[in-house]
Amino acid sequence: MKESQQEVLVNKHRRVMLAGAAAVAATLAAGKTFAATEKASAPHHHHGMNKNTAIIDAALDCVKKGQACNDHCIELVKTGDTSIAACMDSVTEMLAMCTALSQMASAQSAHLTALTKVCISVCEDCEKECHKHESKHAECKACAESCHACIAACKKVVA
Repeated sequence: MKESQQEVLVNKHRRVMLAGAAAVAATLAAGKTFAATEKASAPHHHHGMNKNTAIIDAALDCVKKGQACNDHCIELVKTGDTSIAACMDSVTEMLAMCTALSQMASAQSAHLTALTKVCISVCEDCEKECHKHESKHAECKACAESCHACIAACKKVVA
């Protein structure tokens, strides 16, 4: 791969990562606002907690581990190692999916079950690609493990 192609690939993934990071930041900010509102209105305990906490946590862990994996992949591509390109692509898709999943689960969306079915497929692809590199790259191993946990959480929703 020519240097200019590597730069295009790295820049493409960097833009996707920035968009994903912005979405995660917005989700976290919304959660903090929600938590502050809930704390201010403490007498309203009858509303309870979000029943989707487990899937939200699993999805956000995937985002966290996926960002580390993607950053590592970008650094490898910069050195000319393109063997990680398919992994980088699958992680990029997983980041978008798990960000959306965390937001939809947080909103207790009526579409959550349908989305979890798609998320299972995306996370399975990511887990498979990351497993190919886990013996050489701890970031890939951590990402694969978080995908596995997210798949398990998603399967509980669709069961």
